[in-house]
Amino acid sequence: MTDEPWLGDASSLVDAYRRGERSPSEELAATFAAIDRSTLHAFTYLDRERAEAAAARADVALPFGGVPIGVKELTPMAGWPDTDASLVFASRRATTTSHHLQRLLERGGVVPVGQTAASEFGGLNVSVTKLNGVTHNPWRPGRTAGGSSGGSAAAVAGGLVSLATGGDGGGSIRIPAAYNGLVGMKGTFGRITRGPRPYMRPNTVVSGCLARSVRDVARYYDAVAGYDRWDPGSLPAHGRFEAELGSHDLRGLRVAVVPALGGAALGPGMEEHVREQAELLVAETGMVLVDLPVEPPNLAAQWMLGNLATLLAELGDRWPRCAPLMTDEMAIGLMLSQSLYNLHMAAAAEEIRAEANQAMARAFDEVDLIVCATNPGPAFAAEAATSSDQESFIDWATSSSAARVGFRGLLFGTRVAGAVSPKLPSKLVTMVTERFPDLVKMGALTIISNVYGNPAVSIPSGTIDGLPVGIQVLAEHHRDGLLLDVARAVERARPWPLVAPGVAAPS
Repeated sequence: MTDEPWLGDASSLVDAYRRGERSPSEELAATFAAIDRSTLHAFTYLDRERAEAAAARADVALPFGGVPIGVKELTPMAGWPDTDASLVFASRRATTTSHHLQRLLERGGVVPVGQTAASEFGGLNVSVTKLNGVTHNPWRPGRTAGGSSGGSAAAVAGGLVSLATGGDGGGSIRIPAAYNGLVGMKGTFGRITRGPRPYMRPNTVVSGCLARSVRDVARYYDAVAGYDRWDPGSLPAHGRFEAELGSHDLRGLRVAVVPALGGAALGPGMEEHVREQAELLVAETGMVLVDLPVEPPNLAAQWMLGNLATLLAELGDRWPRCAPLMTDEMAIGLMLSQSLYNLHMAAAAEEIRAEANQAMARAFDEVDLIVCATNPGPAFAAEAATSSDQESFIDWATSSSAARVGFRGLLFGTRVAGAVSPKLPSKLVTMVTERFPDLVKMGALTIISNVYGNPAVSIPSGTIDGLPVGIQVLAEHHRDGLLLDVARAVERARPWPLVAPGVAAPS
């Protein structure tokens, strides 16, 4: 009888099944027992009956046959809660299943345990919501698991499941992966389907997983990637990522090291850490360092505010009555967008996006890879709404009843003024972001790859102050396999802990 969940990677668990050393049903029982004991609050919903039925009929010949997984709560599964991690939709149930998840179930053979915590509507890089409370980092409870796929990262690093789904619209796989010592891959845009009902705006969101090993990521992509007629932006299947691991010759690849890509402010020791890790990678693989400044424009609030259009569409006639149910960050962001966004701001946003694309294209004309930090530093406080320790715009706008009333008056006045002077809102947002840089700080290191659409992977790279950090490696479009081999090179040279220290070893 298995007393503890598997603490290796998911691929090795399948191997154990095939050798007859463990069974899916026993593994699932150990998984539920560990979740019941856990204080991480990584899971927000469990479906024991469905999982037990899936484990009983699991086909271990499939890539992840019988492997218990966590499903990010923003990924719909028919019959499960469909809350978007918000009190607004606390009672809603999903009527369809994400095609990404459907493929993982049918082609991969996984056992879906339940839903993992996410930030509200996937909008922040934190792991706290009004609906579900706080998710903790298994490396150090009291620190954030990150977001928006924080529950998935905590569940995998915390030894509860060996694999979990994630989504990345601005860093939401890579950010929690780095905070929890995991591999986090954002593939080329369209690699994994967003069907059955993908929004065409902002065209930055990709799906993927939180994993303990590079081969798990490769196998995951083989299982779920490929064209889907329900998602016009999806790409043809590759299907050979795992088989081709180790096949890329890394010698001679040109590498630019830009620790603070996107103008992010790094915490103490991070720049030195990234440079040291990049130099080790170059020395171990025979790559070549290239001194190249990579300076994409700051993807300022003008661009991000426009992306809240999809949230407004989902809320429908519930808005603005539902604002008190939402986190202050999401509600105020939507208020700002609704009051300030107009055609002039849209034009400015598209100009910034075009400049960012050109900056990245020019960089990849000169180098094969870009190495930077994944996050500004190690995990911050679990209850924090942002990663900034300075006064935030949200703090200012919600500091008192008078401030809230004043903020709403300011928005109304700006909307009226914007009708007379259409360029005023864009100028005002620029001024506000200069005063409150936290508005654009979160995800500054990761969002450029969502905008440009290129693949990027966060690789565990050791610790700072006892907490895991990651380096991020970027490549040009469709070189996902190359990035997997770069991550594999680090994994082989400097293996990382597959779970957080202190997680019980299997008996």
